[in-house]
Amino acid sequence: MSRSRIVMVVDAQGGGLGKQLITTVKKELPETHIIAIGTNSAATSAMLKAGADEAATGENAVKVAARKADIIVGPVGMVIADAMLGEITPQIACTIAQANAKRIMIPFSNCDNFIAGVSDFSMGRLIADAIDELRKNLT
Repeated sequence: MSRSRIVMVVDAQGGGLGKQLITTVKKELPETHIIAIGTNSAATSAMLKAGADEAATGENAVKVAARKADIIVGPVGMVIADAMLGEITPQIACTIAQANAKRIMIPFSNCDNFIAGVSDFSMGRLIADAIDELRKNLT
């Protein structure tokens, strides 16, 4: 019997992106085991309320969950030190970038980082693209 694939969802600030991701994953891929990692308690709480199977907060939680994860999903800022108004520490960015997991990064242009070619996409479209990629990797 094969183990269930583990998806780690990372978010910061209010956790709105993570909440939307988890809600959609649980609706479309209900058997997916989700570990929600927030950089603060508000983000973690929002993702837990959205249906995450497990949740934790902070830098050490990123380290522990990244070792378990098959796929890590979150905003592209999760691999940029000092992104998300400084909530992404250099250690968090490095841990996620070096994790032995596939990363699905949602390209938001903010916090002084501009990603060419994606400025016209809505959050809904970006999340749909991320879910499509997740589905390909889970099935």
